[in-house]
Amino acid sequence: QVQLVESGGGVVEAGTSLRLSCAASGRTFSTYNMGWFRQTPGQERAWVAVINWSGGSTYYANSVKGRFTISRDKGKNTMYLQMNSLKAEDTAVYYCAAQSRRTLSPTTFNEDDYWGQGTQVTVSS
Repeated sequence: QVQLVESGGGVVEAGTSLRLSCAASGRTFSTYNMGWFRQTPGQERAWVAVINWSGGSTYYANSVKGRFTISRDKGKNTMYLQMNSLKAEDTAVYYCAAQSRRTLSPTTFNEDDYWGQGTQVTVSS
């Protein structure tokens, strides 16, 4: 009932910035907690940042804290991930996700929730 489409990925130089977008359609966007996750070959998907239904609560992984900012625009049904000071280790496929839980927690997102197709981010040094 919810479709998620990521965009904004690409190849950038270390130290630069990139903004990812996740467009949602279907059920009411404003009722869902959402998050950004990333995955590299041979590794499990890891959480990057999450945001609650109202946008008033966020959590960031230690590896991106202070560099990345998650936000959402309910009028556009879109979630964003602003990535600054990018490092080579940020290279991964980035996915957006949505869940209907009332309590926000990065570890509660799972395969039963809604996921996008992913967008590749490559940081070269």
